[in-house]
Amino acid sequence: QVHLVESGGGLVQAGGSLRLSCAASGRTFSSYGMGWFRQAPGKEREFVAGIAGDGGRTAYTDAVKGRFTISRDNAKNTVYLQMNSLKAEDTAVYYCAVGAMWRLWVAQEYQYWGQGTQVTVSS
Repeated sequence: QVHLVESGGGLVQAGGSLRLSCAASGRTFSSYGMGWFRQAPGKEREFVAGIAGDGGRTAYTDAVKGRFTISRDNAKNTVYLQMNSLKAEDTAVYYCAVGAMWRLWVAQEYQYWGQGTQVTVSS
């Protein structure tokens, strides 16, 4: 059975940084894309960032380009999201997802989802 455990969320002031981690267990995902999505109160879940299995391809939503960096460690079956220059509009529950084949930005491509971690940015 696959489990995804997210960590690293919390409360931070605008302009600050956080690093989210998501560790997968139960199977290896080195051949599959891993990604991060977020959902703010009253809004639909949206794509944030994705990374291909070998780490050679990444994708970001325009709102986070230049501020967020996604990476992965296949030896640890873990994906990371380094978030810098955080803004109040980044406040949301962040979900990691694993198992995508090609379209890293499409939620339906992912097979497994984490439980979410809250990120709150105070202005």
